[in-house]
Amino acid sequence: MNTMIEDETLDRQLREAAPYIDDDGFTARVMAKLPAARREPRWLRAMVLLGLTVLGSGLAYLLSGGGRFVREGMVQLANFPVWLLLVFAFGCGLVVGAFAVIFAIRKTPEARDLARLRF
Repeated sequence: MNTMIEDETLDRQLREAAPYIDDDGFTARVMAKLPAARREPRWLRAMVLLGLTVLGSGLAYLLSGGGRFVREGMVQLANFPVWLLLVFAFGCGLVVGAFAVIFAIRKTPEARDLARLRF
């Protein structure tokens, strides 16, 4: 059986089988006495990640000789024949398209039950 269906069925059965046990407000009192969850601002995490990214990129640029390899790569790319660039671009498109189709098929419910299909 499908794992997702099994989980939904189990959840429904548990909700139906376990009636609420009246605790005379004990749960509410305990929850009210708990300290509020401290939430870090999201912008702080984003700024830390952005700062570390900029720092790492700058350090890589300086250690690589000031981006000399980028200039050399562009010169080499300009010397490639056009047909080879087109073949490379077409091949990259095929690979990306194949991965997109595979992941799209994996999201469908029918693909999850391939083991049960009879050919």
